[in-house]
Amino acid sequence: MSRAREILNEVFGYPDFRGQQEAIIEHVCAGGDAVVLMPTGGGKSLCYQIPSLVRDGTGIVVSPLIALMQDQVDGVREYGVRAAYLNSSLSREQQLDVERAYVAGQLDLLYVAPERLLTSGCLDLIARGKPALFAIDEAHCVSQWGHDFRPDYLGLHVLGERWPSVPRMALTATATTATHKEIRERLGLENAADFVSSFDRPNICYRIEPKKAIAKQLIDFIKGEHLGQAGIVYAISRAKTEQLAEALTEAGITALAYHAGMSSEDRRAVQQRFLREDGLVVVATIAFGMGIDKPDVRFVAHADLPKSVEGYYQETGRAGRDGEPAEAWMAYGLEDVVKQRMFIQSSDGSAHHKQQQSRLLDAMLALCETPNCRRVNLLAYFGESSAPCGNCDNCLTPPETWDATIPAQKLLSTVLRLARERGQAFGAGQIVDILRGKETEKVKRWHHETLSTFGIGADLSDSEWRSLARALLARQELSVGEHNAFNLGPNASPVLRGETQVMLRKDAGKKKARTTRTNAATHSSKPQPEPTGPEEELFQRLREWRAGVAKEKGIPAYMVFHDTTLRQFAHTRPRTETELAQISGVGGAKLQAYGQDVLAVLAES
Repeated sequence: MSRAREILNEVFGYPDFRGQQEAIIEHVCAGGDAVVLMPTGGGKSLCYQIPSLVRDGTGIVVSPLIALMQDQVDGVREYGVRAAYLNSSLSREQQLDVERAYVAGQLDLLYVAPERLLTSGCLDLIARGKPALFAIDEAHCVSQWGHDFRPDYLGLHVLGERWPSVPRMALTATATTATHKEIRERLGLENAADFVSSFDRPNICYRIEPKKAIAKQLIDFIKGEHLGQAGIVYAISRAKTEQLAEALTEAGITALAYHAGMSSEDRRAVQQRFLREDGLVVVATIAFGMGIDKPDVRFVAHADLPKSVEGYYQETGRAGRDGEPAEAWMAYGLEDVVKQRMFIQSSDGSAHHKQQQSRLLDAMLALCETPNCRRVNLLAYFGESSAPCGNCDNCLTPPETWDATIPAQKLLSTVLRLARERGQAFGAGQIVDILRGKETEKVKRWHHETLSTFGIGADLSDSEWRSLARALLARQELSVGEHNAFNLGPNASPVLRGETQVMLRKDAGKKKARTTRTNAATHSSKPQPEPTGPEEELFQRLREWRAGVAKEKGIPAYMVFHDTTLRQFAHTRPRTETELAQISGVGGAKLQAYGQDVLAVLAES
């Protein structure tokens, strides 16, 4: 481990290991297999990078996204690490150069996609060289019930069969107990050591609010709290990504759409701009995300309900990788629940598959509807207990709860009477109109004013009834049938009989959640002072210098230095390279490449 510590300090510029990094690295350096569950931003990459530099040979990294391999390689090269990738973006001659370098032992790291790795040609290539270890990144892709399933991951067990003496690592930031078990079984890692870190991301503030006018809500959120900052907005459809990106642009927010319907060249261009530019917002389907390691994403917003807690956690985890304050914001409404329920019911999957998808959605809905701490609910899903966080909307502004038992009975009774007395089923709009006693054309056409429940809900507004319907759908006291029509759900009878009390959170208006500045090195929630005055001016000058260097080299700015490192420069104002080298994030290669330039900027202040 003495060599590992030297590499940590001299190459990567960090004074000490974080969390379980040291134990993982020691285990793998000694030849042991490992399954590593560590939250995004927790330092997973060092867990295979450092052993690859310590052990004899080349670390083979299985990475699922070809489009981002170049950035992964560019990032470690900035530290002086000899790294390359093999994928279809290379010319034949470039591929041969990489293969020759690997066989000659001239690479520390080689990144390969699972599809290529499993070809006989690539397996033979690996055999001609000396693999130091196999690191299977984003290992949750092996789970067939997961949100990012990749069939090629199922074949990666061959690595252990062909190279039994070479240590293998499976790494992911997203895994329930069931997914964790699948990773071990499907990758042949039953005897591997487990290293499970806390899934908590204390620097992320979680906020969920009722969906009303999503474009306006999104604009208000970004302009009010994150204008000029990098962010990702997730939407359910290609058309919606384009509509929201256009709305943001018209509102003066630099935004681009990203979805699977775009050409690979256009998608790559958006990714490159997002990684290299400051303050860009990408509005995307879930096609955008896995492998995004831009550290200064200040917010992730969901304009539609995610299908699962795993997906939500993975997507929100792209915010605040640098440990600085970030937000996970979502607008969520009745239509979201109806669409998701209908999507599951109308899918071609087996009954078991539909049941599994329904369970995933139920857990997501429980997170949305809870009046309690969001983080407690989120971590419990991954099998982790915690105390209220103080950094989510429910903790910062505790919501009111109300006894909705009688209104729930009224709504369910209306659905029941339509079915029994008329053989009919209608959607939310008609149900609400009946309850509120509105004599609309549609109500009169179907003679719904003659129902015994007509007008018994005039004391609640349209939005309150829709909010109640959303909650009853989430609790499965309502269900959705053809044409989005409501039916009684499996849990309706106890409510109608008065055996179950319905206590719900009361939707509030817009709430501004305050975030807590955190210590990036420890991920603790200890408040840190915000830079002010001359220190902030110096930080901005350092960012301008960094932007120029990044543009000249054609790499993202964070690959030069992270914001957290620049803030330390501005705060401590080192005057010599020796002092500069003491700052976290300044390794030997970066000190040599940028040391004098940084000192020159500091000397001007």
